[in-house]
Amino acid sequence: MSISSHLLPVNESERIQTLDVLRGVALLGILVVNIEVFALPSGVFFDPHSAGGFDGANQFVWKWSTVFFFEKMMAIFSMLFGAGIVLFCTKGEAAGVKPGRTYYRRILGLLLVGLIHAYFLWYGDILVPYALTALILYLFRRRSARALIIVGVVLLVFGSLMQFAAGMQFSWMRSSAEEYRVAEASGKTTSDLTKKMARAWDQVSTQFLQSEETIAKETAAYRGSYLDGLRLRAPLSLMMQTQAFLFMIIWRIGGLMLLGMGLMKLGYFTAKLSARTYLIVAAIGYVIGLPLCILGVYSLQADNFDIVKRFQQDAHFNYFGSLFLALAYSATLILLHRAGYFARVFARLASVGRMAFSNYLLQTLLCTTLFYGYAFGMFNRIERVYFPLIILIVWTIQLVISPWWLRRFRFGPAEWLWRTFTYRRRQPMRISTTDAAV
Repeated sequence: MSISSHLLPVNESERIQTLDVLRGVALLGILVVNIEVFALPSGVFFDPHSAGGFDGANQFVWKWSTVFFFEKMMAIFSMLFGAGIVLFCTKGEAAGVKPGRTYYRRILGLLLVGLIHAYFLWYGDILVPYALTALILYLFRRRSARALIIVGVVLLVFGSLMQFAAGMQFSWMRSSAEEYRVAEASGKTTSDLTKKMARAWDQVSTQFLQSEETIAKETAAYRGSYLDGLRLRAPLSLMMQTQAFLFMIIWRIGGLMLLGMGLMKLGYFTAKLSARTYLIVAAIGYVIGLPLCILGVYSLQADNFDIVKRFQQDAHFNYFGSLFLALAYSATLILLHRAGYFARVFARLASVGRMAFSNYLLQTLLCTTLFYGYAFGMFNRIERVYFPLIILIVWTIQLVISPWWLRRFRFGPAEWLWRTFTYRRRQPMRISTTDAAV
């Protein structure tokens, strides 16, 4: 008998609503950050001045989203993904089943959908990095909560050190480029190493800081035909899944997933800890996290978004501050949900969370339809001040559709496809009258 016949998907009665609520909040919050990637040229990540408007209300929107959402929602979502690994493996092992084969088939399914999403729809995909990281984290499933949290923190610190080291190298490159230009202007010679470093800086600065010509090219591609966008998107997606993944992404999301696995084993995400514990976590998170994130925004602006100083120091304030705020947000939500406040709102958020896979893809479909040339073609035409309105519209759609769908079907469409692939058995989709009565 196959493993999949023993290891069955989680049914309705086994779901943990707190996890669904947190997942729903994180999924909706991620759009606040992703909207810029959908709507504006990729260079705005490193230089917000380059597009979208950056004065008055436009700047306020950028500050608001950076302080309260940037990296916070993805941190919650990543920790919950790690919590999901613990849940999946614990369920199988409790039934006396080795979950490895089913687990890796599940991750393969996520990877396949992620590749389609990244190359054919949107280069900002996070599913591929999640899947690649999860392939490794299965090996940590039996480690203690303490060990998982320690290793997770070590990875997060290592990721920060990697960025700092890159900043130091960029500084060396830039000073070499300045030395080379001065020497060239005065007719002097420089060492071969200085020349090589100067050329390297030219490549680095071009990669991170877009020229007007590059912005115009990207704008034309995404306002053009589907094939125009595809040609530009493919190399960007490949870069995200190789260079960016190995340099930055794996250390952060890997650390966050391990942290989530540890917290899940402690009962943090299932609301099993005392109210006093969650209050302490929230208080520490807000007191440390919020000032760090505000300082990060101030530092970026004070240094005029200098790429060297960003990697050396400016980005690190939010890098760590976002972790504290993510824990504060989650602790606050757990307390409110456990106390029974805002029950109707939390019920809708839980529905969004139950369909997080489908809703993530739906956000891409809605936003690319609005911004890309094969539909409405609003790419690089809308300033930041209008982003909150677009976000509220998408949120409303998802908060309305998700509970409506789940009153009729057991899973979201993407969840159904993923489960069917994972368990090698077509999952029942529609809710029967008997199920509804129960």
